[in-house]
Amino acid sequence: MKRPHLRTGTGTVTAGEGPPDSAFLSVRDLRIHFDTDDGLVRAVDGLTFRLDRGRALGIVGESGSGKSVTSLGIMGLHRSGRARVTGEVWLDGEELVNADPERVRQLRGRKMAMIFQDPLTAMHPFYSIGRQITEAYRVHHPDVHRKQAHERAVEMLARVGIPQPDKRVDDYPHQFSGGMRQRAMIAMALVNDPDLLIADEPTTALDVTVQAQILDLIRDLQRETGSAVVIITHDLGVVAEIADDILVMYAGRCMEHGPAEQVFSRPQHPYTWGLLASMPRINRERQDRLLPIEGNPPSLIRVPPGCPFHPRCRYALLTDGRSNTEVPPLVPVDADDPDHTVACHLTPEDRQRIFSEDVAPGL
Repeated sequence: MKRPHLRTGTGTVTAGEGPPDSAFLSVRDLRIHFDTDDGLVRAVDGLTFRLDRGRALGIVGESGSGKSVTSLGIMGLHRSGRARVTGEVWLDGEELVNADPERVRQLRGRKMAMIFQDPLTAMHPFYSIGRQITEAYRVHHPDVHRKQAHERAVEMLARVGIPQPDKRVDDYPHQFSGGMRQRAMIAMALVNDPDLLIADEPTTALDVTVQAQILDLIRDLQRETGSAVVIITHDLGVVAEIADDILVMYAGRCMEHGPAEQVFSRPQHPYTWGLLASMPRINRERQDRLLPIEGNPPSLIRVPPGCPFHPRCRYALLTDGRSNTEVPPLVPVDADDPDHTVACHLTPEDRQRIFSEDVAPGL
């Protein structure tokens, strides 16, 4: 007999079903679409992945690939407006897409937290850094006295490396440098010791030295707390520093997913090859040019049929037309490598030959 479906939000969940696996974070067939005057925007279109405690997942892709929309969907920040959110997001055994919005609000900040892309706009300009951190703390600890919350804010600023935290706690966001604001944003995100930390472009617009400091800070704090971390970025150099696993997104879909070491050493998708080839490297000759991916990302209102990458893929002709008409499923690279998956119509033999002859020499 079929189990009835419960509809409590924008998605559905089957009665009596539990989480799909034992992962701390499990995202299953997540779709986030937006109604606009120009048509339906398929920002995220069937995304599935999992993340265990103590591990870091890097989500990479060009601007507009759906990375940030995915993070906001996990945090439950698409509930108002024109967003249609379906699928399942399980956090520590609790489903969030269909959960009561008040329950998600209770989890947000305490069980899961987010470092936003631009701390200058994410922070309120009229309130001091300390006040904003204490407010984030007292929302989940209403019985804590204001003085204790203030001491907690000073403690967190010291923890993320802000000099003279007892004095800087009363400063305003505009009085902090870009790197300091990012540290303050991390302090605010971690003030309640969340089990899941999502960092959306945490090093954008920072100089190289500050980038390294921020990544070291996130890595050290993860070791201390054992939290799960999602790093969202377009910079493969960032994920190489911190991620255990990598998910490559394009046009709202997963193109490749696997352990970071394997994705870097044995990339399987032509889009991943393009991202790696376009990275600057110190082992290249100075006169060598970067190799950009030809063409532009597709409009998410008019995503190409078949493989969304096929209009930019130089190897699409090798698939006998399947790339133009069929959406490739996400499948294991081979039987000996079930954790490394790819969505590509090229045969494993073709991928191996192309990588060895055309791609690897340029990396």
